[in-house]
Amino acid sequence: MLASIRGTRIFFDTDGAGFIPDGERLKERPTLFLLHGGPGGDHTGFRGANSELRDVAQLVYVDHRGCGRSDTGNPSDYTLENNIDDLDALRAHLGLETISVLGSSYGGMVAIGYALRYPNRVANLILVCTAASHRFLGDAQKLLAERGTPEQIQVCRRLWDGNFESMEQLRDYYRVMGPLYSRKFQAEDFDAGWNRGRRSYLALNQGFGGFLRTFDYSKQLSEIRCPTLVIGAAHDWICPPWHSREIADAIPRAHLKIFDHSGHSVAADEPVEYLRAIRGFLTYATPPNGH
Repeated sequence: MLASIRGTRIFFDTDGAGFIPDGERLKERPTLFLLHGGPGGDHTGFRGANSELRDVAQLVYVDHRGCGRSDTGNPSDYTLENNIDDLDALRAHLGLETISVLGSSYGGMVAIGYALRYPNRVANLILVCTAASHRFLGDAQKLLAERGTPEQIQVCRRLWDGNFESMEQLRDYYRVMGPLYSRKFQAEDFDAGWNRGRRSYLALNQGFGGFLRTFDYSKQLSEIRCPTLVIGAAHDWICPPWHSREIADAIPRAHLKIFDHSGHSVAADEPVEYLRAIRGFLTYATPPNGH
């Protein structure tokens, strides 16, 4: 489905009921918006383990502007600020007073910005393998130098410079970097996953070549007051786990869970434990009336 908002069309899809029978009444469940990474990824990465969260929430998959099945438009509009405001416009379009938000990787950066800009609209916040400032870039480059193969170090030069020129180059990047993103990466499964998605190298360039080099929410994190779960991964190379710790330490009463056997793709590496943590958080954080 496409929502016409803020001069573009944003793709979204839903999964799960918003209301479920509870005796003689209907019980409202939390609406959980799922924000993908990249920049330049799309929602299809959530169609695996995350889709099983439909048993505790109504899921809303979102493709950021210029990404996935959303309209392309002008690449200069593919910004963190627009992604944040698009999310609130989509919330209003769907007639929701408040939403829960799960942001993974770059999606977590959008989620942090949203919780800061629209604090009264966020019921619960889940931040997965993300960072609150541009400082993750320097840390990732150091870890790559320590852990990466010569081929991985070479292919990442386009990432750091934000100068991918084709989908073929982007595909090669994710194929080569797969073993660092997920400890369960299977080369024979790569093509199927890649073909399901619709990635944008232009959006990735806009982020890594521009705004990701300067964004910084670290000094504002203490302003976030909603219930927050922060998930990190011990073997994450791109958003190292100490960034998750810094976020959790700064947000009042945030709960931190570090997965010891996961890389950046924690939902793929430890799916059972990952789902258990999120289900438990949503069950605990959401009041009985669903609001």
